[in-house]
Amino acid sequence: MDINTLRHSLSHVLALAVKRLYGDRVKFGTGPATENGFFYDFEFSKPLPISELPKIQEEMEKIVKENLSFRKKAMSLKESKEFFKAERQPYKLEILSEVKDSGVAHYQLGKFEDLCKGPHIKNTGEIKIGGFQLERIAGAYWQADEKNKMLTRIYGLAFTDKKALKKYLALREEAKKRDHKKLGKELDLFSFHEEAPGSPYWHPKGMILWNELEKFGKEIRKEYGYQEIQTPQLAKNKLWITSGHWDHYRDSMFYFDFEDETYCLKPMDCPFNIQIYQTRPRSYREFPVRYTEIGRVMRNEKSGELNGLFRVRSISQDDAHIFLREDQVEAEIIILIKMIKKYFSTFKIEPVFYLSTRPDDFMGEIKTWDKAEKNLMSALKKEKIKYEIKEKDGAFYGPKIDLDIKDSMDRKWQLATLQLDFQLPQRFNLEYTDKDGKKKTPVMVHAAIFGSLERFIGILTEHCIGAFPLWLAPVQVKILSVGDKHIKFCQKLAQEFRENNIRVEIDEENETVGKKIRQAIGEKIPYLLVIGDKEIKSGKLAVRDRESQKTQEIAKKKFIEDIKKKIENRK
Repeated sequence: MDINTLRHSLSHVLALAVKRLYGDRVKFGTGPATENGFFYDFEFSKPLPISELPKIQEEMEKIVKENLSFRKKAMSLKESKEFFKAERQPYKLEILSEVKDSGVAHYQLGKFEDLCKGPHIKNTGEIKIGGFQLERIAGAYWQADEKNKMLTRIYGLAFTDKKALKKYLALREEAKKRDHKKLGKELDLFSFHEEAPGSPYWHPKGMILWNELEKFGKEIRKEYGYQEIQTPQLAKNKLWITSGHWDHYRDSMFYFDFEDETYCLKPMDCPFNIQIYQTRPRSYREFPVRYTEIGRVMRNEKSGELNGLFRVRSISQDDAHIFLREDQVEAEIIILIKMIKKYFSTFKIEPVFYLSTRPDDFMGEIKTWDKAEKNLMSALKKEKIKYEIKEKDGAFYGPKIDLDIKDSMDRKWQLATLQLDFQLPQRFNLEYTDKDGKKKTPVMVHAAIFGSLERFIGILTEHCIGAFPLWLAPVQVKILSVGDKHIKFCQKLAQEFRENNIRVEIDEENETVGKKIRQAIGEKIPYLLVIGDKEIKSGKLAVRDRESQKTQEIAKKKFIEDIKKKIENRK
């Protein structure tokens, strides 16, 4: 059974249950399947309290047991309008007013009949009791337009059976524990404020995470000959008119008028990288020219879509743009795939590759697109990469390789993108002198590995539940003094750690050792050192390892050497 068909069918079961319980005065909106269930929008004569959900759930279960059939009915547009007019259903009539076909489909379930294309399961007996659960009530504007009336939306969860639903609910509870917004606050990494929606404020500990990831990425790119650049945040819109973004991407841009010109906050870095390329004549001998920058871009995401670090307006990309000859494309994509493997193997994360092909609103010639897609496919095959096709999901200027990762909860996230571009070099009239002395147009590759640093940190925070790898941990060692007389020794020890580039904090509070340990464990710190009389006299450290949760005695010199090696190797 197709899960989406099941979920959509359950939205009709919900509508029938509501009709039975609250009568014909209810006005019906629409009821689609969702990622984990379904919903239906209703207009009730008075607000529906959350306490009514168990009663509606019970009625839905009765309908399931009645084994009612879903009956499809073909109707003319006129017949359908007459039906819903008689039923006094204004929202259905509004939908029909936009229908241009002469005929429509209805689905009947018991005494509820809906305007619907289907498909549906054959009968309610196919639904497993315990496999669905009404979840919550929310307000929703009709057709998502705030100018329209606010309807009551009832959400439900739906899976193939009780076991699958139970598994999902357990994972959701686990996800709450891992919520990066909650962990970010608890671990003092970042915060959000209403004055700057969609733009995180990075605290000192969060900046350590950020800087270590940025340093890691720069080290890898340096190995492959990338040159670091930095470009402006603001440009006149004529730059974006030339690139084509003004026509294709304007709704996602922030722009304003000033001194008779329209200025844009940059939504991506590529046109600026192109302008650096254009500052002097280029020869085929230079290629590939590899530029990289931490690009700070702004995108006009809708407020309702913002979600912590996962969906922001202020985005920082580990961006790169490569200019090269056509005969170098495949080899360069192979290098980028090797880089991706090196990045994500460090985090023990297995990437999943996709090839995104020509969209309907593409620029350029089909033969150029076909050639570009062939180059990407060949590079993936030579690196023995299994991949799937995302039909029509490429950018308007070229096909791309997208990369998803799976976190520890088996959730997929889209991160890296390798974008092959034959279009922008032509729009900006880019040139180089080839070995035959003729002027030719280079190919351009857009490449981001982490993608958005904000998003990657959000994903990593949830993946690790805030217990970051040692090399990334904002505090790598915490020293806990048993009493006031041990503080001076702790301070001297901390200074020695700092001289060895180990991030350290001291807990000097007048609290019990047990309380200090519990506090430090909650902070997810990799190593805890308890310092009392015994440690000062013996010269050995009592080290509690976060991974093993065991405490052992280690000589100071050995501990420092071991931890330095682990940090340097990014273990």
